Amino acid sequence: MHVYIEDIGKHEGQDVTIKGWLSNRRSSGKIHFLILRDGSGFIQGVMSKATVGEEMFKAADHLSQETSVIVTGTVRADKRAPSGYEIDVTALEVVGESHEFPITPKEHGVDFLLDRRHLWIRTERQTAILRIRHEVINAVRDFFNDRGFILTDTPIFTPSACEGTTTLFPVEYFDDQKAYLTQSGQLYLESTAMALGRVYSFGPTFRAEKSKTRRHLTEFWMVEPEMAYASLDDVMDLAEDMIVSVVSRVLDRRARELKIIERDTSKLESVRKPFPRITYDDAVQMLQEKGLPFEWGGDFGGPDETTLSEQYDRPVMVNRYPAAVKAFYMKPDPQRPELALGVDVLAPEGYGEIIGGGERLADLDLLLQRIKAHDLPQEAFEWYLDLRRYGTVPHGGFGMGIERMVAWLCKLEHVRETIPFPRMLYRLYP
Repeated sequence: MHVYIEDIGKHEGQDVTIKGWLSNRRSSGKIHFLILRDGSGFIQGVMSKATVGEEMFKAADHLSQETSVIVTGTVRADKRAPSGYEIDVTALEVVGESHEFPITPKEHGVDFLLDRRHLWIRTERQTAILRIRHEVINAVRDFFNDRGFILTDTPIFTPSACEGTTTLFPVEYFDDQKAYLTQSGQLYLESTAMALGRVYSFGPTFRAEKSKTRRHLTEFWMVEPEMAYASLDDVMDLAEDMIVSVVSRVLDRRARELKIIERDTSKLESVRKPFPRITYDDAVQMLQEKGLPFEWGGDFGGPDETTLSEQYDRPVMVNRYPAAVKAFYMKPDPQRPELALGVDVLAPEGYGEIIGGGERLADLDLLLQRIKAHDLPQEAFEWYLDLRRYGTVPHGGFGMGIERMVAWLCKLEHVRETIPFPRMLYRLYP
């Protein structure tokens, strides 16, 4: 009976077949200890010469790392085993040989591993991270689906009009037209929110920033909800609920993977409502009191975000930034028009911004002024302006990069481990 390692506990005392790969092997006299993996987990198979006979035992003696094998044996409970079970091997069949697998249990440099990312993702730590990523994505989808949000796909090809083109990747389109890879689906989501009320998109986004920080990828996946008839407070409430829901689900369903990567889960268990909400003014004062040379009016850099987030045991919501550092479509604060009704959610433990969003500018005349002030071509935005011409309403939403969320949940040094094949400033291979 073929079973997956993750389901092995349901088959204690039964004969099963595992179809997978040999992750590692060691021998002790007349016993081979085979570390097997099948994509769903890792388990140790114990092969004794007395059980399988001289010929099969000798064949297993020469198996190298990542040889694909089909192993049959009896499931036995063992409290010492990481999975709680082992397999007493009765038969082994080699499917595909593996010679001199380049990633050995010793330490390797990051560039060496990234050049072999297609093989690196087979290791126990990397598979654990990618399973947590999978859980985050499912948790996000379930969160919005359960609350009546409609998934709406937004274009990956966009015209030159998004927010200027300085951080967009250009693409040759038909008839000498130039298109750009999207850096956000938000403008399109605003239109679908006017049709469907509550919507979200979930897809790849691209940023042509020449950045080499541990928080940046040039291609990443972003979830973006948008709500009609929503204020900044509604946006903050939604972001708070979503983060709490996702963290809770990962703690509940991926405890084994969190243990594999040695994550201190007590830090994640602190992520509960309510989140602290502070204004940009409060944040600037906090930074200055900490001795950082920050002046009012600037945008926060990585060290600033780290300093702010370190003051709390859960995400902190910084709202009402200077309008000058925010996008043209942000609604100004009616009480202080020099501020935008925007919010950034900063993750604890120094992981910086994981969510950015706010209330959108619903006033047609003011939006026209902002487009002109940003030197953007009005004709390219006519469709967007139509949303203000035909039944405008207060509305808002946010964007969350999945990779930054996963990096924080797993406490990774760099976002490159959060996606199967990272795209960075100097990395386009494999």
